[in-house]
Amino acid sequence: MGTAEGGSAAVFEGAGARVEPTADVDGSAVLGAGTTVWHLAQVREDAVIGADCIIGRGAYVGPGVRIGDRVKLQNHALVYEPAVLEDGVFVGPAAVLTNDLYPRSVDVDGRLKRGEDWHARGVTLRRGCSIGGRAVLVAGVTVGRWALVAAGAVVHRDVPDFALVAGVPARRIKWVGRAGEPLRSAGGDRWLCPRTGEEYRERDGLLALAEPQDEPQAGPPADAPR
Repeated sequence: MGTAEGGSAAVFEGAGARVEPTADVDGSAVLGAGTTVWHLAQVREDAVIGADCIIGRGAYVGPGVRIGDRVKLQNHALVYEPAVLEDGVFVGPAAVLTNDLYPRSVDVDGRLKRGEDWHARGVTLRRGCSIGGRAVLVAGVTVGRWALVAAGAVVHRDVPDFALVAGVPARRIKWVGRAGEPLRSAGGDRWLCPRTGEEYRERDGLLALAEPQDEPQAGPPADAPR
């Protein structure tokens, strides 16, 4: 067990999880082995964070958020509940994963809204995708496997696997491979990664590896200690 500032004890699944003294980790949160929570970060109640993750300085992880293994949240990234981040996801500095499509501080009678007055819609980040610094993801969107959201983009609709999206609102401008680099056209429906040589095929506006690789199965992060 480890103790965060204020004396709240979080559940550390394995040896080597590290919480800096100025971080605030709720006692009901679960941290996987090898995970580090840096200065001034906050991990709320019932959040589940997998193994070998990095939660950067000032980052926020909302109640019940589920995060897989080897995920990086850079400084001041804000992940609001009920977001789900699969294995290998990268969230850049000051990026925001929102959860309210029609935000209001008060209801029509002028009363302060409470949790029961609205329905939170979480963002889903699929395996290996990356979110650039200061990007904003609108409540309920899904970013596909190995996709890349450019810095400063505003994502208001789902992003396909391997898509590079940019702008306000975000639109696909290129395809990227698992290595993160833009793919080169090889003619017809074929695309090649300049770094790895992997071949991809485009069909009906979607992209997939031409020959499926032996990747670990990517499911959503566990919602209980493993």
